Amino acid sequence: MPRQRWTAADVPGQHGRVAVITGANTGVGFETAKVLAARGASVVLAVRDVDKGKQAAAQITASVADADVRVQRLDLASLASVRAAAGELRDTHARIDLLINNAGVMYAPRSVTEDGFELQFGTNHLGHFALTGLLLDKMLRVPRSRVVTVSSAGHRQGGPIDFDDLNWNTTEYSRVAAYGHSKLANLMFTYELQRRLSGKGESIATAAHPGGSDTGGSRASVSRQSVFFRAAFALVRPLLIQSSEMGALPTLRAATDPAVQGGQYYGPDGFSESKGHPKVVKSSARSYDTAGQRRLWAISEELTGVGFPV
Repeated sequence: MPRQRWTAADVPGQHGRVAVITGANTGVGFETAKVLAARGASVVLAVRDVDKGKQAAAQITASVADADVRVQRLDLASLASVRAAAGELRDTHARIDLLINNAGVMYAPRSVTEDGFELQFGTNHLGHFALTGLLLDKMLRVPRSRVVTVSSAGHRQGGPIDFDDLNWNTTEYSRVAAYGHSKLANLMFTYELQRRLSGKGESIATAAHPGGSDTGGSRASVSRQSVFFRAAFALVRPLLIQSSEMGALPTLRAATDPAVQGGQYYGPDGFSESKGHPKVVKSSARSYDTAGQRRLWAISEELTGVGFPV
């Protein structure tokens, strides 16, 4: 009999485990948090807007009996906020089992973070890089602990990262390319982190992407397009877009499946990885460039001022 496709029902019990999820007040992050809470995890919704976080926590506790859900303020576009959030999490939790780097900015117009970094790279990569580095020592000795970073099929867009112009100071800005670079950085970070973790503790690093998922970011990006684009997209939307519940499955599998190995990347099994159930997928050849991974790591340490205990 062929093996059934992996679903949320396959998530093993998470009792006694602590899961920190960024951007968990909506979309894929919210659905990830809801499933983990239902399996018994103590879930922390690390969000920029605390009021929206509290609303999301209330929705989860209303639908999941005895759910343990807390809200932590975190603005990934501010290194000061990242440090403050990490400090509060460290004070509150003796251990962290799952760190799910889910939050992201998608196809945003040119802007910069509080620290002057291009918004998408600064939020999607540098903010998560710093958060992971500040929390990792709370994970290294925890059995089955994992750092899961959510990338995107969009990591193939935009060509190679220009390490000499990460803020697009000398290059005409492309919000599509900038987003692609941030998602490529998510994968390069994951692969380099896994190499550093190997043999040095209990933790592994994995990655996932939700496919064409119905999230606030995806809806906002479509709304900024032309009338013609929106009309054309409406016709093909059913073929390319799946629910947030389905979009959360690759993250959930990367975070909880006992068979997962460090450095694996999960995405939907359907056409062009846009829809379907989670399986191991391949990222772009560029993402596996070890020299590029190491250069990105060194630059990220320099820009954030955050080192890693591995």
